[in-house]
Amino acid sequence: MRKIIHVDMDCFFAAVEMRAHPEWRDIPLAIGGSASRRGVIATCNYPARAFGVRSAMASHQALKRCPGLLLIPGNMAEYKAVSRQIREIFGRYTDLVEPLSLDEAYLDVSDSPWFGGSATLIARDIRRAIRDELQLTASAGVAPNKFLAKIASEENKPDGLFVLPPERVEAFIHHLPLARIPGVGRKTAEKLAALGLEYCSQLAAVGEAELMRRFGKFGQLLWLRARGIDERAVQTEWVRKSVGVETTLAEDLHRAEQGLLVLTKLWPELVRRLGDRPVCGLCIKLKFSDFEQTTLSRRCPRAELPLALRLCEQAWARARGRGIRLVGVSVELAGPRADERQLSFEW
Repeated sequence: MRKIIHVDMDCFFAAVEMRAHPEWRDIPLAIGGSASRRGVIATCNYPARAFGVRSAMASHQALKRCPGLLLIPGNMAEYKAVSRQIREIFGRYTDLVEPLSLDEAYLDVSDSPWFGGSATLIARDIRRAIRDELQLTASAGVAPNKFLAKIASEENKPDGLFVLPPERVEAFIHHLPLARIPGVGRKTAEKLAALGLEYCSQLAAVGEAELMRRFGKFGQLLWLRARGIDERAVQTEWVRKSVGVETTLAEDLHRAEQGLLVLTKLWPELVRRLGDRPVCGLCIKLKFSDFEQTTLSRRCPRAELPLALRLCEQAWARARGRGIRLVGVSVELAGPRADERQLSFEW
């Protein structure tokens, strides 16, 4: 039985800014792009959340909900530096650390000698160290696997700890809404609700084959998660699978040739990021004015602009009169060569 801790910093970017500017602690604060340039909110503090502001919300919508919102662009270099300090704290307790982003990570403390091997006490001490040394707060979840630990870390936010021991997993999962399973977005939740499925206890009664018939491979994952099953190990090394670049446009585009021009301007940056890494696929991404998005991909041995332009034209046909607010292009990387080592996650 593994002992997994999921640590999630509380409104991380905003917390770093409030640490530097104490006068901002009690006012609505958000980090994100300019509303005039169709920016989105990266994160916000809890006073802003009280107005309904949230991550990934369009900045102009956030300002409508909270006219007094202080919206700043943020300082990514500083956030990365603080993230490295947080990871240094994690490393005191275990070498098995899997960063998910700058502000959250899984830790496998199954074999940690700290506090007699108590994952609860380790999580408590990690939160203490972050608070005392960095003047920031973190929430943590302790559970037998990654899925349950992540769910647990959301239970007592902000600045909280929730422990889910093995003997309580079945009762906890029984009442868990399916919408809280990672990967279950709004549309999937609506499809499940149409089948009368809203909680894990209901989904657990559906056969695995039936779920796979309706939802493909994701159906099998749903079947497992509804039972609290997650056999994934904490991964300390990563292989990058894709490289991409995209841009959100200041104004909607309505003609395909405009999109092709945007794609042509993005292409040199994609080539720069790609370098000499081998390619096995190309993908175009468009987001429409109603925020629905579409992708179109093709297998290919090389990243070539003419193919990208053809795919963009084909994807554009799906707009059906809607404007385009975002254009993106990415390449799928081929497997690493024998002489290449795995790439570590960059903090």
